[in-house]
Formats: sequence, structure tokens, C-alpha cells
Amino acid sequence: MDKSKPLSDFFSAIEQDGRISITHIGIYAALLQYRIENGFVNPIQVFGHEIMRIAKVSAPITYHKCVKELSEYGYINYIPSFKRNQGSKIYFPDKA
Repeated sequence: MDKSKPLSDFFSAIEQDGRISITHIGIYAALLQYRIENGFVNPIQVFGHEIMRIAKVSAPITYHKCVKELSEYGYINYIPSFKRNQGSKIYFPDKA
């Protein structure tokens, strides 16, 4: 699999989407990097602090807001775990 294709597809999808900010882009890129590091699994199971570190986001409120919005807008499917010892699941939609 071409490792740059998912990011390229994301940029094509958001080109006309005024709701997407640089923070959304950074978090999405960090999620993709995490996915690459874990063998392109779908879903990834991740703790917010791991993605925040990669995306250089320091405020948990900002991270959660952007992840929820990315899910609402259809770029990912975010399933929060609400458990301290279990990461949330993030699914990447299949693009045919």
C-alpha cells in the first residue's frame, strides 16, 4: 500500500471543506502516522495523549473537539472507550 495515498486522499477531500482547520489536519496526519507505525491496522486503538504528542497539540479539549469533528464530518469513525486502561478506537473509512 502506498503510505502517502491516505493523506493525499484526505487533502483532496478537504480542499473545499471550510470546517477543517490546521489542527484537524495535524491530528489526522498524526492518526495516519500512528496507523502506519502499527502496520496499517483498521481500526487503530489509541490513547489521546499519544496522538497529541505526535500532532503537537497540548490541550486535551482541542484534541477531543477535533477528533469528534473529524468523526462527525465523516473523515474517521471515532469510538471513545471511556476506560483509563483501554484506548479509543478510530476507524478509517475505506475509499473505493
